[in-house]
Amino acid sequence: MAPHPVEEADEKSPFGKLTADEFYARHGVVHSTSTFVNPRGLRIFTQRWVPAAAAETPLLGAIAVVHGFTGESSWTVQLTAVHFARAGFAVAAVDHQGHGFSDGLQCHIPDIVPVLDDCDAAFASFRADFPPPLPCFLYGESLGGAIALLLHLRDKARWRDGAVLNGAMCGVSPRFMPPWPLEHFLWAAAKVVPTWRLAFTRGNIPDRSFKVPWKRALAVASPRRSTAPPRAATALELLRVCRELQSRFEEVELPLLVAHGGDDKVCDPGCAEELHRRAGSKDKTLRVYPGMWHQLVGEPEENVEKVFGDMLDWLKSHAAAARRDGEGQQ
Repeated sequence: MAPHPVEEADEKSPFGKLTADEFYARHGVVHSTSTFVNPRGLRIFTQRWVPAAAAETPLLGAIAVVHGFTGESSWTVQLTAVHFARAGFAVAAVDHQGHGFSDGLQCHIPDIVPVLDDCDAAFASFRADFPPPLPCFLYGESLGGAIALLLHLRDKARWRDGAVLNGAMCGVSPRFMPPWPLEHFLWAAAKVVPTWRLAFTRGNIPDRSFKVPWKRALAVASPRRSTAPPRAATALELLRVCRELQSRFEEVELPLLVAHGGDDKVCDPGCAEELHRRAGSKDKTLRVYPGMWHQLVGEPEENVEKVFGDMLDWLKSHAAAARRDGEGQQ
């Protein structure tokens, strides 16, 4: 298996010394972008990566990628998308409002529902181009893991083939709450000054997420990424999303791979373990990697290859099983 493309990046560019076109050609991937205007008048950015050999070699499946808070689909997440596409999957991603190339106040998500609506719209178009019986999986990082679960809970018929959750923000632990008394006054701040920035977790998120220094530098080098704390209304909504998910773990029914760093200081690995324990899924796998941090792509190369090798193995085996099931029903 070829190394994860992040190892070809440098601290300034996900493509290293290559141009974007040279990078895609090197990995045998065809890249495309598009936008649509949502009902709120915001232009939302989407992109896709498809194996260049897709016309000659059948696709293994499709993957809808959901990035995390302050992230985007065009930086380190893109490298994972290319990793999946190179392995034989059609991949699509969307930039949430206020993130990446999408419109909106930077990193402001006072309500998760419109974000779910945007994902639904983007991925419905993607699914129309790569329809069943081709299996379609969700892949979510951090907040994207929570969004992936909410998409499944919203439409279990569409999202039933499986999900890979990478460092998912799927619950709240007292160790990871905003410092007291901020938590107790958060609702008031969100109502009075909803865009006021405040600390949601203790410390700077990139510094606590990426273990390898040059990868940390790469993460913050994006001109579209904010390293500022979340806004009050956003922080309140993220806490609400965590609590909603914790109350609904038993409703999760799709096959799951829950991957989490054991030393994650941003999203509590204990909540990932709780999700795995309580989820109603008959097919669920938990991988907590000792010593690893929140951003698993930010680990040393040997750790990255272990983690993303596990993910690809899971995706390929479940894609094959889904195809066999589909053939058996014909």
